[in-house]
Amino acid sequence: MSFYEIFIISVALAMDAFTIAVACGLCMPEVSKRQNFRLSFHFGLFQALMPLLGWLAGLTVKSMVEVYAPWISFILLAFVGGKMIQESFDTEESCDTYKDPTKGFSLVFLSVATSLDALAVGLSFSIMEYPIIVPCIMIGITALILTAFGLWLGKTFARASRYSHIAERVGGVVLILIGVKLLLQ
Repeated sequence: MSFYEIFIISVALAMDAFTIAVACGLCMPEVSKRQNFRLSFHFGLFQALMPLLGWLAGLTVKSMVEVYAPWISFILLAFVGGKMIQESFDTEESCDTYKDPTKGFSLVFLSVATSLDALAVGLSFSIMEYPIIVPCIMIGITALILTAFGLWLGKTFARASRYSHIAERVGGVVLILIGVKLLLQ
């Protein structure tokens, strides 16, 4: 897998974090540097750790699924991509200005929720016998940067929320296309 493909996967995985960050930026009355750091750091950290956990889990089941590895990778990436596309059509938007999403359980919940798709990607990498360190670093850094940018964008441009679904759809399509490419190789 090339550097470019890993970068595309990183961006696609970060679309959930970006979308949530835009929504947080739109809903929070103020976004301090500390809040920006907390959200960006945690989203980046969880996005970096989840592929590692998926990769480690994949090592335990690798011998059982080696023959079906391309199909499993395709199904996982297609499922995650399809889920991202489906969620992009959700029109439910709400601003909870009473609770800071960059603190406590809300922060942990959002961090886990935005990084579950990275767990499936890590499992795919394990099945394909692809080293995981570089993808983990790239995925984490990309999520961190796009989260910080999303918070800034949400705070700066209140109208941006109606376009965030497009980024999530593009990310889903990219994951599906990468799954198809793996299946065809």
